[in-house]
Amino acid sequence: MAIPIKKPKEIEEIKKSAKLVAKTLKLLRENTQPGITPLELDKLAEDFIRSYNARPAFKGLYDFPNSVCISKNGCVIHGIPDNEPLKEGDVVGFDVGVEINGWYGDAAITVGVGEIDEKYKKMIEVAKNAIYYAVDNIKPGMRYKQISKLLEEYITSHGFVPLKGYSGHGIGRKPHEEPQILNYVEGKANQGEKVKNGHVFCLEPMLCQKCGEPILADNGWDVYCSDLEVGVHYEHQIAIVDNKAIILTEEE
Repeated sequence: MAIPIKKPKEIEEIKKSAKLVAKTLKLLRENTQPGITPLELDKLAEDFIRSYNARPAFKGLYDFPNSVCISKNGCVIHGIPDNEPLKEGDVVGFDVGVEINGWYGDAAITVGVGEIDEKYKKMIEVAKNAIYYAVDNIKPGMRYKQISKLLEEYITSHGFVPLKGYSGHGIGRKPHEEPQILNYVEGKANQGEKVKNGHVFCLEPMLCQKCGEPILADNGWDVYCSDLEVGVHYEHQIAIVDNKAIILTEEE
């Protein structure tokens, strides 16, 4: 399937959704503290998004019940918010999607609640910096599998492993479009679709400590690493403009 190419004016529209995602993630980061519940944070984010006449894109998507994926500790991605108060030392991931005028934005961060273990701080930094490492090396004409290789090399060189079976993705008029962008290489890196000007996509490293095989919880959403250790997730939305990869979901 061909990867959609966005016109410059369409990328300007996408930026609106992406910027609101960044603002929402900043709001969540600032309000993450011991005692608050994930459901309270979910409502805070939804109300904030709707105050901009925008729509929380994940609510109802594939029947997801809430507005934000909130993943705690061993849950790496797709966590369903609950009523259990956060406590000092927890590691929490927020994945936010926004739709404005039919265009989608999507990004994720992982944060600590109060003071967290140094190894978790390192995981969060590696997940975040893996994206910047890839972005610095993306050029039109390279293969998407080469981006996957960059992500895998960065993650594994820092002592972690990527979660298997889950990936980044194209985004635009739909929350998930082609291509699929794994955080590791399957097959040969010099094969497959090429990066082109006008492509818009999300890179989202998901890190495990020992084993990257996924475990899906009984609720059909929460995804754990099979080592059952704390995992982390980071995501940015990226556009290729004038032969350069630019991040659309940077916090201001």
